[in-house]
Amino acid sequence: MNHKGKILVVDDDRLVLATLTHGLAQAGYEVIDADNGDDAILLARQHKPELALLDIRMEGKTGFDVAAYLREYCQIPFMFLSAFADEGTIKQVKELGALTYLVKPLDIQQIVPAVEAAFAQRDKGAPTEQPGAQATPATAATAADPLLQPVALAIGIVMHRHSLSRRQALDKLSHQARAEGLPLEAVCERLLNAQEVLAGLGSL
Repeated sequence: MNHKGKILVVDDDRLVLATLTHGLAQAGYEVIDADNGDDAILLARQHKPELALLDIRMEGKTGFDVAAYLREYCQIPFMFLSAFADEGTIKQVKELGALTYLVKPLDIQQIVPAVEAAFAQRDKGAPTEQPGAQATPATAATAADPLLQPVALAIGIVMHRHSLSRRQALDKLSHQARAEGLPLEAVCERLLNAQEVLAGLGSL
């Protein structure tokens, strides 16, 4: 059987893990799953998946710990799945360079399009690092798509703040962009910058 790609899914909630694994397998992907960060790292090294979906808050190694390892040692792109969208979480997601950030609760119909977008971007010939090149944290994970990340992060924030679906959040941001005569990416970048300012004020 030909698979669309190999994905590592990590979540300490067994029900969520089973749902994601089944849904992505049904969509044509080869899925490797883990319910903790240590196993996730071992499986990533062993199977070399092309994409990882990571829960953030887990016992032991968090999704952030796993992401940092995948970026530094495996050059595997990753997405985050989380029920949390506070300023500190969003800031760390940006710094690690996730392809996208999906806010729980979600169903597989929301996740599959995000996964397919990531694979499509890779197939379009996104820049890859030269063998032996040392990637910097700022560029390593955003090389896949410089526009996908801000838009996806902004959608996650709007979904969380306004209890909207992914499509409704995108429509809201697109409407705002049209009203101001700005590119969608510019509006999303401004929203993310505002989140960072708020986070900074909270730490003063």
